[in-house]
Amino acid sequence: MLPHKNEYKSNHIPLIIMTVKKEHSTEMTVEEKIKALFQLQTTLSGIDEKRALRGELPLEVSDLEDEIAGLNTRLTKIEGEITDFQAAVAQKRNEIEQAQVSVERYKKQLDEVRNNREYDTLSKEIEFQELKIELCNKKIREASQKVAERQEDLKKTQETISERQKDLEMKRNELDEIMQETRDVEEKLKEKAKELESQISTVDARLLSSFKRIRKGARNGLGIVYVQRDACGGCFNKIPPQRQLDIKMHKKIIVCEYCGRILIDPELAGVKMEVAEDEKPKRKTRTTRRTKKADDAAAE
Repeated sequence: MLPHKNEYKSNHIPLIIMTVKKEHSTEMTVEEKIKALFQLQTTLSGIDEKRALRGELPLEVSDLEDEIAGLNTRLTKIEGEITDFQAAVAQKRNEIEQAQVSVERYKKQLDEVRNNREYDTLSKEIEFQELKIELCNKKIREASQKVAERQEDLKKTQETISERQKDLEMKRNELDEIMQETRDVEEKLKEKAKELESQISTVDARLLSSFKRIRKGARNGLGIVYVQRDACGGCFNKIPPQRQLDIKMHKKIIVCEYCGRILIDPELAGVKMEVAEDEKPKRKTRTTRRTKKADDAAAE
């Protein structure tokens, strides 16, 4: 059974109205897009300014942390070398004691030798052990010198770590103070930037992507700039009159042909431009033409 004519209208008209409203809510004129982009640029520049207040502090803190970590690694290595040299000294001293015991034993045996051959053999053993003792003493002196050098390095490294720890603490405190001062404002700016990006992306995702790409490549982080004194506000190259007129019309997206930044009319951006002295209209001076008769009269 077919629905009644009136029933058909009542069931479908509200659906059509809802669809129209939805489409209208996601539409933006070129002028609105440009204005929203400039608002986004202003917000992002505000975030950049807050980050600039921190300056190089985050990087300095990171560098100090890395330096201290490296110094601690070096400290551990030096301590290990000192332990090794001290162990070597102890070993050589033990070898000296053993050699001295052998020398004493061989000397006692000399009193009991029966022939020259035994005497020569024992004498060589005593000489060998005495050379071994001398060599061990030399190794001990060298190792002891190394221990002294490493202990000096250890002391200097510990002092350096202590100084760097103080610097790190100072930089962290300074950074924390700045972060506390700017955190709330920066978070609000980030939220606003996120809302503007969502708004622009909904109607023109490609435009937002292009803006981000331009801003990333720009030295000052500006992806959209207003016209200043007939020139681009980013690279300061002159803009032809016809292109300036197109910018004022707000009918299409205009970019600088030199730097690629998006251009906006100062009036749309809400910027009041000051007229330079040489651009102000000059008052016309009245000139009088002197006749020959008047010149003759003046001469008399």
